[in-house]
Amino acid sequence: MKKNLQNALVLAMGLMTTVSFAQDWNADSRTRIDMSGGVDNAKTDKMSTSQRATLGYTYGGSDWGIHASTNVNYTLGTDATGAQNAANISVYEAYASTDLMGYANVTVGRQALDYGSGAIMSSNQWGADRKTWDGFTFGLNLDMADVTFGYASSADSIADLDGKSQMWLNAAKGEGDWNANLLYVSTTVGAADAMTAMGLDLSYAMMGGDLNLNVSYNTATGYSAEDMDMTMIGATYNVNESMSISGSQTTYGENGFNVGSAGMQGYNASGSLGYLGANDVNMAIGGAYAMGDFTLGATMNMITNEGDGVTVIEDRDVMDISVGYTMSANANLSLSMATDTQGEAETNYMWVTLNIMP
Repeated sequence: MKKNLQNALVLAMGLMTTVSFAQDWNADSRTRIDMSGGVDNAKTDKMSTSQRATLGYTYGGSDWGIHASTNVNYTLGTDATGAQNAANISVYEAYASTDLMGYANVTVGRQALDYGSGAIMSSNQWGADRKTWDGFTFGLNLDMADVTFGYASSADSIADLDGKSQMWLNAAKGEGDWNANLLYVSTTVGAADAMTAMGLDLSYAMMGGDLNLNVSYNTATGYSAEDMDMTMIGATYNVNESMSISGSQTTYGENGFNVGSAGMQGYNASGSLGYLGANDVNMAIGGAYAMGDFTLGATMNMITNEGDGVTVIEDRDVMDISVGYTMSANANLSLSMATDTQGEAETNYMWVTLNIMP
């Protein structure tokens, strides 16, 4: 199966009432060289190389299956004592899935999940710390929508008052030129009141698919602030088969938006801009170009904040550039760079990434 089988299966099982597995294995190796500079970004000779290897295996029949995969993460080189850096080995995914009398399917175990725009629940495939959920997901393919219900818990027992539990409901519907996704999540920690988040994502294709419009609205309550919200409106125009341009505006409410369960934790952790701050408004303009085995992408983020009218908040500009090269059907090489400037402060990020998928 394909390189991202473990993620595709989880997503697909939330949208089907009949599951089908075959005996297969998959592997993914990511080598990344970080040349962002020192801790204070004053050094320019940094070259830290990290390795992440994932190996997965799937076995099953026409209506049941078992999947397991493991992560191995380590940084090349030696520690302060001269010893080789230790490798961190962990279970990435481990779940079983079966059909429920033709009406639904259930998946039990550790799963990587991505819903909607990913602003509330996403698995962060870029970094070493990839988010997963331990629990159950039930998938129903109804005429009205593809519905997935899930429950996850980190409590050791019912008496564990510090335990954390999550329940979510996702409904996706697509027809013709439009698609919609609604996600609702409720999170409870110990005896505290539940924290809730909701995300609505809409997309519409026009001009024969050359123009795509997107709207995303996310709201949450009970987290670090009582009420948080984030809204994004955007459009992408395909100039031709090789080139596209895009623009978007993302607006954060007076309490910002960050639910902590999404792969949007900034460049160091997730390789992207990530969540912004309270009252931030980001106007982003970008483009992508493909030429044979080469791809080129660039995005300019112009972030402003009116603040409270008393404290002056300087504008922030973030330029993000990426270049990719497909070396073969099993390997690709990419260069990612970002320059984050606010006032006189400037932070630079640069990574070279090699992915190999047998």
